[in-house]
Amino acid sequence: MREALLEAEKAGAIGEVPVGCVIVKDGEIIARGYNRRETTEHVFNHAEMTAIDAACRTLGTWRLEGCTLYVTLEPCVMCAGTMVQARLTRLVYGAREPKSGAHRSVIDLFDHPYNHQVDIEEGVLADESAALLKGFFKDLRKRK
Repeated sequence: MREALLEAEKAGAIGEVPVGCVIVKDGEIIARGYNRRETTEHVFNHAEMTAIDAACRTLGTWRLEGCTLYVTLEPCVMCAGTMVQARLTRLVYGAREPKSGAHRSVIDLFDHPYNHQVDIEEGVLADESAALLKGFFKDLRKRK
């Protein structure tokens, strides 16, 4: 999760909402991602989507079985659905997302009888993840 926090800092440094992600397989990071939605003007460029795309390219398959995705913020519906479709084995996230979180905050997309279930651990380095977000939005409000 510390590596995901480093990715989140990269997003914040370019004016993006500071969310970062890494994907691990067999103890090694195989993909990284951070928010770039504003920079690229593309809705798919959430940290998780970028990392999932990179992991699929690295592994040469769309199946992410045996992979753990670490992300600093509870995934949205788009990212959560992609994790299920990619057959991701495990999700670990930091802070909850009260406005659009798809694990517990708004809806629990993972709590349905899909053909694949993702193991989830929440709250890992949640305070650090939340502090990055709070600082970003505090600075944004000051600039406006």
